[in-house]
Amino acid sequence: MDENLKELVKYPLFFEKNRVGRVYTGGALFSEFFGDSSVDGFEPEEWVASTVKAINKTPKCQSEGISVIKDTDIRLDTLIEEYKSNILGNRDSFGVLTKVLDSAVRLPVQAHPDKAFSRKYFNSDYGKAESWIILDTRPDACIYFGFKEKISPDEFRLAVNSSKTDKTAMEKLLNRVPVKKGDVFFVPAKMVHAIGKGCLILEIQEPTDFTIQPEYYCGDYLLDEKEMYIGLDKDTALTVFDYDTFGEDAVKKGRKTPVLVSSENGVKTENLITYDDTPCFAVKRYKISESSAILTEKPAVYVVTEGDGEIICGGMNRKIKRGDYFLLPCSAEKTKIKTDSEITFICCLPPKK
Repeated sequence: MDENLKELVKYPLFFEKNRVGRVYTGGALFSEFFGDSSVDGFEPEEWVASTVKAINKTPKCQSEGISVIKDTDIRLDTLIEEYKSNILGNRDSFGVLTKVLDSAVRLPVQAHPDKAFSRKYFNSDYGKAESWIILDTRPDACIYFGFKEKISPDEFRLAVNSSKTDKTAMEKLLNRVPVKKGDVFFVPAKMVHAIGKGCLILEIQEPTDFTIQPEYYCGDYLLDEKEMYIGLDKDTALTVFDYDTFGEDAVKKGRKTPVLVSSENGVKTENLITYDDTPCFAVKRYKISESSAILTEKPAVYVVTEGDGEIICGGMNRKIKRGDYFLLPCSAEKTKIKTDSEITFICCLPPKK
């Protein structure tokens, strides 16, 4: 057992930048959020504390998507394999993938499998339920969520076929929902949706990259059938979509209102996504004003979304700011965040036991 690694998991784990390639463009809003020189391109997603490999037609490396511990060449999946109980306690896996993504164009109309579909076709215990927290927007930002009206599988198939010559054929079928900073949505598995252009989103989801996107174009990029159906035949892939939820009912099902849990001693706690919404994960938001808070949730991924402060754990004292994130292992010593001004961070929790 490497004693240096054993010591490492006593503290919050920070990571190297982990940009992942996609067929859509974006990323310019990263420049303000992460404080770097990002511009729009084909790496519009930052995968946070990830043990998931991206499903890409031409991956930039065999481990694309998997996070690497800051200032090392140690992959997170390797570290967990070696120190599972230290990091995860009695869990077999963390069971959550967190991303920050920025869309310069509308993403393809899509849906994700539920657990039953994934077990049958992908030999995976995870589907891809997900949640979105809008961190920032460009002008006229929106999402597309649920079918506008009741639609049959055959009608949807016609729209899929038409999308090769009409780039609006599929978005016409969906509810267009304007969004603003602070909005929260839960996207159940099988719900038809598309992120519109202009959204900087914190996405918390089941840990897979399973996306059925049966639309021929993403901006000016022409998808092939492998990218659209990830190895499934078209008929099977289109059964992923929920054709029974539509109209305003679909939007209401997705939109979530933050619930205040407590507000005392300069620390405000809200529930954004609870285990009543989904057993797949939970999401909390903390805002600290000229105060401090002990981080009691672990294992958990924490993402700083506003402000700055410092994190203190044992002999470690580190400044943190908007765009920083870390994984807090179960074996971490007492960990505190404090600020002389204000800091807001999101806590992403693994599946309900």
